[in-house]
Amino acid sequence: MKKSLEIVCGTLAGLALLAIMLLTFLDVSGRKLLSQSITGSLELTELLMVVVIFGALPLVSLKGEHVVFDSLDAILPNWFQRVQRALVDIVCAALLLGLAYLMWNTGADFAVTGETTAQLKIAKSPFIQGMGLLCGLTALVHLVKAFWPTEDDASEGGTL
Repeated sequence: MKKSLEIVCGTLAGLALLAIMLLTFLDVSGRKLLSQSITGSLELTELLMVVVIFGALPLVSLKGEHVVFDSLDAILPNWFQRVQRALVDIVCAALLLGLAYLMWNTGADFAVTGETTAQLKIAKSPFIQGMGLLCGLTALVHLVKAFWPTEDDASEGGTL
């Protein structure tokens, strides 16, 4: 299951990032060589950034690569650190589930009203609901880490 998550989310975020790079290259090249930019390139970049960020979020949580403050870890006992990590994961899961719910409902509202981007008229609802689904998936990752921790969870790769 972990490998599937890494493949799906990694591919999603990676392809979106590749698309951003290609779009930027073609847009800048077109401006410099042909004096013509790609219509709606800013909108496309914004939508693709949503895919990159929310596609990578479950992977960041899975690998424990969030920014952490671990100054007291040297003096806190291991059992306390395990309890602390579990509580943080539970709080993160609850907040992400709430955010997923709000995003899903907002996307549904946008689908009903037909909300689109300003220039290219791309529907916003699939992106917002996708953000909700990926937040929900990230919440599940945090719940799994809270209730079924593994050895690699004990040494989170966070940065101070």
